[in-house]
Amino acid sequence: MSEESKRREALIYHAKPQPGKIEVVPTKKYASQRDLSLAYSPGVAEPCLEIEKNKDLAYRYTAKGNLVAVISNGTAVLGLGNIGPEASKPVMEGKGLLFKIFADIDVFDIEVNTENVDEFIETVKNIAPTFGGINLEDIKAPEAFEIERRLKEELDIPVMHDDQHGTAIISSAALINAVELTNRKIDKTKIVISGAGAAAISCSRLYQACGAKKENMVMLDSKGVIRKDRENLTSEKAEFATHRKIDTLDEAMKDADVFIGLSLANIVTPEMLLSMAKDPIVLAMANPNPEIKYDLAVATRKDIIMATGRSDHPNQVNNVLGFPFIFRGALDVRATKINEEMKMAAVKALARLAKEPVPEQVNVAYGETRLTFGKDYIIPKPFDPRLIAEVPPAVAKAAIETGVAKKKIKDWEKYKDTLLQRLGSDNKLVRLLLNRARLNPKRVVFAEADQLDVLKAAQIAYEEGIAKPILLGRTETIKELMVSIDFDADIPIIDPKTEEENPRKNRYAKVYWDQRRRRGVTYYSAQRLMRERNYFAAMMVNQGDADALISGYSRSYPTVVKPMLELIGMAHGVTRIATTNLMMTKRGPLFLSDTSINIDPSAKDLAKIAQMTSSVIKLFGLNPVLAMISYSNFGSSEHEKASKIREAVSYLHRHFPDMDVDGELQTDFALNDEMLRENFPFSKLVGKKVNSLIFPNLDSANITYKLLKELHEADSIGPIMMGMRKPVHILQLGASVDEIVNMTAIAVIDAQQKEKQELEKAKKK
Repeated sequence: MSEESKRREALIYHAKPQPGKIEVVPTKKYASQRDLSLAYSPGVAEPCLEIEKNKDLAYRYTAKGNLVAVISNGTAVLGLGNIGPEASKPVMEGKGLLFKIFADIDVFDIEVNTENVDEFIETVKNIAPTFGGINLEDIKAPEAFEIERRLKEELDIPVMHDDQHGTAIISSAALINAVELTNRKIDKTKIVISGAGAAAISCSRLYQACGAKKENMVMLDSKGVIRKDRENLTSEKAEFATHRKIDTLDEAMKDADVFIGLSLANIVTPEMLLSMAKDPIVLAMANPNPEIKYDLAVATRKDIIMATGRSDHPNQVNNVLGFPFIFRGALDVRATKINEEMKMAAVKALARLAKEPVPEQVNVAYGETRLTFGKDYIIPKPFDPRLIAEVPPAVAKAAIETGVAKKKIKDWEKYKDTLLQRLGSDNKLVRLLLNRARLNPKRVVFAEADQLDVLKAAQIAYEEGIAKPILLGRTETIKELMVSIDFDADIPIIDPKTEEENPRKNRYAKVYWDQRRRRGVTYYSAQRLMRERNYFAAMMVNQGDADALISGYSRSYPTVVKPMLELIGMAHGVTRIATTNLMMTKRGPLFLSDTSINIDPSAKDLAKIAQMTSSVIKLFGLNPVLAMISYSNFGSSEHEKASKIREAVSYLHRHFPDMDVDGELQTDFALNDEMLRENFPFSKLVGKKVNSLIFPNLDSANITYKLLKELHEADSIGPIMMGMRKPVHILQLGASVDEIVNMTAIAVIDAQQKEKQELEKAKKK
């Protein structure tokens, strides 16, 4: 994609379907006149009068306790510099988005039109009663130091300048663990800091709090080493000036143990790395390009521990590991400030988490057999679901212990459960899915690539590194569409109807005829079928010319399924294929089966569908918890429609006793653990969060997933085909571009898994 196309795509993303990235959503009922009279006049007067008596009651009756202001004057934006308050607004909205999806914190972004420190501080103080916390963002140094210091002193709510402290907290956790791995003592460790802005100063101060000694630090700015004998130093730079008679980065790096990069790309050379001490620790955090390229660094020093700000290398120093969870903990105990002890608690929690066994969900996302504490894993991954249950409690405890918390937490396990429940409303699983596909992209045939939305999805899959597309369709049409969407890539375009493809068609036809000539197929009819895209695409996968295929955008589901079953067939031991849809709901991911294939499955079929669904859920790194759905609860009806569910459950309980499955159950009982516990305490599902519903027939499953999708705006990934011998996935008619991209990732992961299984079989032989 050209730079102009990327620019256009970014602008469209921010402008459509409605401007911006965040909105205000009501949290109370408002349908009736009674609701409105409670929400506003006259009912609203009652909480107003209560708050007038006691200002702290604003936390009970308003959104203040979960509301953070992201405030900037736009003087130091994302490496763009001083672009002004209006131009900074997209960044502040983006920060608000991260607060919400990682820690379920609401945000109003505030852009202040002043560079005067006193005016800025006065503005923030005047609006502070609205908020439970203040996140300062993208304010240039040295003003940022003064603004934060004074606001922390003069306000009774937590204030943090994330540009300073976020990187400091995450990199401190990485530094602690790296020092431990290299058997160093932090108070003896020699540290070089390239950069002297707000982040560098804050990092250096926090490293000292972790035990590093100022006399072992050398800091550099654009003029070189900051020395005591330099004139006109700011107070912050003077704090870290060295007595050593050195001037350059080359000199500073000799025998250094640690390099901290908060400056410019590519300023560290291999020679500098080679001059460092044994087992050097390099945190090169300039973005988007680090002070030395990762591949170059690890090739230069085999003993290096390397971290960057990038997601495509190990040890990503990402502020999203910190600020959402720090504010979450601070808000939940109504802290009056974020003090040094709270920041240190976050550091220790992150460092500790990296040493604990990693959930399978995280291993799956990063394509690892098992992530373990070591030189390539010194800090947790941003997708780690444990972060919200570990960092906020640590911060909250520190706030309570240091006397800055107005609210105490008595039941910490209950608090952790509450935190984990906040994760249900976002799309982390989608990000995990795409990330895993990128680790080992496969060749995916798009059988309807001359449809604009399919081609757009193929473009995204290609440019995001999710898949290696093969485009099927009318060549001229595809090329014209590629020009219109600026899809400039050297990838295969195949039109099965052209004479150019005759040799391949004849080869495919011969294979197909050999397989089905005793079932009424002639060689001529086989040749004719190979002109059809779905037959041709299926044979490409069957013959190893592609790894997976995507089809169904413009054709009915049954017409696409037929050639797949004829040519590819079911996996070994599978007697019936089925599909599941992954719905991203407010309560978390929910798999619904069977949404597309089996009209009225038998009890045995339902048991098989449940088993296959369980396998798919495990593919996502989740523990399957399945409810077999009916209009009946545990034998309340003797009708055959209910009894077949009981029979399927009985079969699963006998043959798979460790499987978390039960039924028959009505949907509300399956999804509401309190109702289930109260009425059916004997159920295997009590105390567990159901993440899959197995429906009794196609009607109920298909209708349910489409209702969720349209009425509740739940994202749908699927139908995910289960039971096929090769990775084949069929879209619902008219699927959106995002749905096609997600299904492409599923197809890639399916191909990855089947490849792994084949390798394991080969090893056994």
